[in-house]
Amino acid sequence: MTIPTILTLLRIALIPVFILAFYLPVSWSGAATAAIFTLAALTDWLDGFLARRMDQASSFGAFLDPVADKLMVAVALVLLVEANPSPWMSIPAAIIIGREIAVSALREWMAEIGKSTRVAVNMMGKIKTTCQMLALIFLLYGEPLMDFPVDTVGYVLLYIAAILTLWSMSIYLRKAWPSLHEKAP
Repeated sequence: MTIPTILTLLRIALIPVFILAFYLPVSWSGAATAAIFTLAALTDWLDGFLARRMDQASSFGAFLDPVADKLMVAVALVLLVEANPSPWMSIPAAIIIGREIAVSALREWMAEIGKSTRVAVNMMGKIKTTCQMLALIFLLYGEPLMDFPVDTVGYVLLYIAAILTLWSMSIYLRKAWPSLHEKAP
């Protein structure tokens, strides 16, 4: 059990705490939820950094890390859609969750046929993830901070993340397209 893997498991363990904080009937629930999500996002960055820096990358960690990320993001989006049941929240949430499922399936299939490098994480995916994480932090916080319109900025970043989500998915699909048209063995 490596430090990066422990951090990834911590991120998964934070999910029930995150959900409980979201439903707390107190005024600081949004701040607590945003703080927990921020901690999870930071551990995502830190576990990858430490895995490379300390040469502690593992197959289990490589499998678990994206699962933990997708679980936390999907749970946050579902909770936000429940709290804000409108097309303005539901459409980008469905795009983001749908893309994660589609790209995960694509990566799994490409790995099965020995061509996983064609759909490796790229810079567009990293930019999308940054916008998405910031959007979710702002939307979970939900309250204006002095004169800063947290909610509005959160929505704008969520839509930017949804657009980048579609764009990055199209990049992955273009790279995988030749393999998708090969005859099955």
